Amino acid sequence: MNLAYRDIRHNLGRFLLTCIGLGLLLGVVLAMIGIYRGLVVDALTIARAPAVDLWVVETNTRGPFAEASRIPGDVREAIARISGVAAAGSITYQTVEAEYKDTKLRLYVIGYEPTRPGGPPEIDEGRGIARSHYEMVADLSSGLDVGDRIQLGRSIFTVVGLTRNQVNSGGDPAVYITLPDAQKLQFDLSPAAARVQLARGAGGASRDTVNAVVARLQPNADPNAVAETVLRWKHLAALTQEAQETILTRSLVDRARRQIGLFTSLLLVVSAVIIALIIYTMTMEKLRQIATLKLIGAPDRTIVGMIVQQALALGFIGFAIGAALIVNIKDYFPRRVVLEPDNVVVLGAIVFAVCLLSSGLGVRAALKVDPATALGG
Repeated sequence: MNLAYRDIRHNLGRFLLTCIGLGLLLGVVLAMIGIYRGLVVDALTIARAPAVDLWVVETNTRGPFAEASRIPGDVREAIARISGVAAAGSITYQTVEAEYKDTKLRLYVIGYEPTRPGGPPEIDEGRGIARSHYEMVADLSSGLDVGDRIQLGRSIFTVVGLTRNQVNSGGDPAVYITLPDAQKLQFDLSPAAARVQLARGAGGASRDTVNAVVARLQPNADPNAVAETVLRWKHLAALTQEAQETILTRSLVDRARRQIGLFTSLLLVVSAVIIALIIYTMTMEKLRQIATLKLIGAPDRTIVGMIVQQALALGFIGFAIGAALIVNIKDYFPRRVVLEPDNVVVLGAIVFAVCLLSSGLGVRAALKVDPATALGG
């Protein structure tokens, strides 16, 4: 006869409610882990999308994400001629707000050259940009559909394709347009402002400015060696893909990442304390029954086994409820929630260890029970 099973079945309603409450708490812990991982993935998504090896930016900057960077667009041709470079492309980044279906839509606009590196990694629906002006590829999270028309600046763009999971570090969905359209959007002034600039004699400035030049290297080329070549020009800086990702994770999202990590750690501690209190309370409520078992000669291992099995059942069922909940609702979060199998396994192992250790409180209380208690009034 399994005493743990018998006791759980005797108080099934209360046990299941306890499991649901614990499951909700563990679900929050798992969600925070997913948000933590999602924050890092979001920060790296745009940097990884072009699938390049080198970023050429303005000198003394760590652009184009962590700092502002502006360089002449014709730098691309000079970079493309460096030994070891297979392809190079100019690229711009900017955040805009646009009107869409009577709401404000915040978009991260990426301007690129369709025949060069820098475009969307894949097209889920529709097609890529085929015309030189007024076509757009948008991320699915923007809510735009193929065929939609949306105004950016003074131009109206048609959505011709949709990509997936392309957002910036702030969670804003990315849209891709051609480089000339992006430069016009970024640098064109309103008519009144343009007249003021002309009156000041500043209206003839070149608009061929980009935020970065990205380069894809040949298979045997060393990114660090090519970067050293670029640095000799003095007016440019060069970052390898690895260096760019390090900047993003250690600078751009570092504080948010650490804050979420700290909050997740606190939730784990709180969960451990709550599990320990639940198991201890469950044991204290059964002291009379435990005393009766001792009185009829039940060995200590039977009592210890009952408490440990109940603790593990509580943790396992609660964890299963929490994991199932988050897996089914994670796509409805406003920011990406990334749940890797190793995260779920590690948290499950932590919950198992916490339940095992927490059962020690109940075991200690049970072993101290005097069998004579069963005879009391």
